[in-house]
Amino acid sequence: MLSSYLSGKTALIGGSTQGIGLASAQAMAAMGARCILLSRNEQKLQQAVSTLATPDGQQHGYVVADYAQPEQVREAVAGFVAANTVHILVNNTGGPAGGPVTQAKPEEFLTAFNQHLICNHIIAGLVSEGMKQAGYGRIINIISTSVKIPLHGLGVSNTIRGAVASWAKTMANELGQYGITVNNVLPGATSTERLATIVSNKSAKAGKSEDEVAAEMINEIPARRFGKPEEIAAVVAFLASPAAAYVNGTSIPVDGGRTGSI
Repeated sequence: MLSSYLSGKTALIGGSTQGIGLASAQAMAAMGARCILLSRNEQKLQQAVSTLATPDGQQHGYVVADYAQPEQVREAVAGFVAANTVHILVNNTGGPAGGPVTQAKPEEFLTAFNQHLICNHIIAGLVSEGMKQAGYGRIINIISTSVKIPLHGLGVSNTIRGAVASWAKTMANELGQYGITVNNVLPGATSTERLATIVSNKSAKAGKSEDEVAAEMINEIPARRFGKPEEIAAVVAFLASPAAAYVNGTSIPVDGGRTGSI
């Protein structure tokens, strides 16, 4: 049964108090996974955990850490891993602020690099040994379609997302022999707080209403609508499952067809 497809598996999900992270946790919990949410706000974590299904009687939980502080992330996750095997890791955190790459300050790149690649690397390093011993591992990185085609006005994000994709491909090559897969999910425009911020910023810069900006963005999507977090989560849940054992080292756009590359 689908409700027990991930029974006995523990998933650690970053940025999981809202949006794609929370939807991914909800999808995997419904499939029987024990989900451990990772974010900086304990109150929101508690609220998010309460929304997770328990079809297999699993006990969900959370770990508090701020991705802006990599050493705090290391300490918090290491504490959990010391007593638990993580079979599924979903690396996910909020994207860098928008703006042209030519106007970006060096420290913006460093901040984003730490929050995304360095934290991903720290957590993956902490959980991968347990995955090797279990003979089962899924590392899934929520990135962006910008790793296929850079997005206008997201200079820092384009740069860092590309670095994460290259890191993931390299890790997939090294870990595949242990029954561990590493894949990237590339959400397109998805109805989250992040998208609302992007629309608001574009509206202010262009002198157009938010509805006009949103309509223009939707017109670029063959599906003619924004995605839903649960639609991205469905792909995450598939990659986390035994059915995806031979899917490794790939980047999958989930964007309604917007990305122009094959």
